[in-house]
Amino acid sequence: MIPLRDDNPSSSAPIVTWLLILVNVGVFLYMLLLEPAVERFVLAFGAIPGEITGRTGDAPLAHYPTLITSMFLHGGPAHLIGNMLFLWIFGDNVEDLMGRAGFLIFYLLTGLAAVWTHILLNPASTAPLVGASGAISGVLGGYLVLFPRARISTVVVLGFFWRVSKIPATFFLPFWFVLQVFSGLGSIGGEGSGVAFWAHVGGFIAGVILVRLFARRQSVARWV
Repeated sequence: MIPLRDDNPSSSAPIVTWLLILVNVGVFLYMLLLEPAVERFVLAFGAIPGEITGRTGDAPLAHYPTLITSMFLHGGPAHLIGNMLFLWIFGDNVEDLMGRAGFLIFYLLTGLAAVWTHILLNPASTAPLVGASGAISGVLGGYLVLFPRARISTVVVLGFFWRVSKIPATFFLPFWFVLQVFSGLGSIGGEGSGVAFWAHVGGFIAGVILVRLFARRQSVARWV
């Protein structure tokens, strides 16, 4: 299922959401200019669990900044576009209820929860973790709590056929979460497919838990 948009208009301009998208796109374009030295850049700014836990022999604290910088790196165009699409669709409404500063803090905290989930499950890994999907998973968790009655216009693919359907957030987001859990269970530490599924799980759960601490007002049910 590929989300296209929601039927949940926001009441203010989602400045932080737009800025996060611009920063992620800007960093990716910068990475393209670094070829063929991009691998060195990813190793320097991606979150490597073995370095952060001290398993590689380095000083762990020296690598803690990568817990944040890793959220703004992406492994390819599809990785970037997929993440930014989800942030574009779901970020504006969550920001609307949290305010700009609150949303930014929430985004970073859930991103940190996602990164640490991956690290705790893969403490000796030397593969760099990159991507905004952990933080965006937190946004999805927050969206589910705040806007359970919203509907998501979604491309549903059935073999060679596809259609656009409006799917309730109470189905779309839990389905997405369960898919991450089973995908994680089907891979070794979430790395077998190259996707850190457990980071998605950790970020989503953090979003569900933390959202009420940051929401300044309750959502208004506008859907029948």
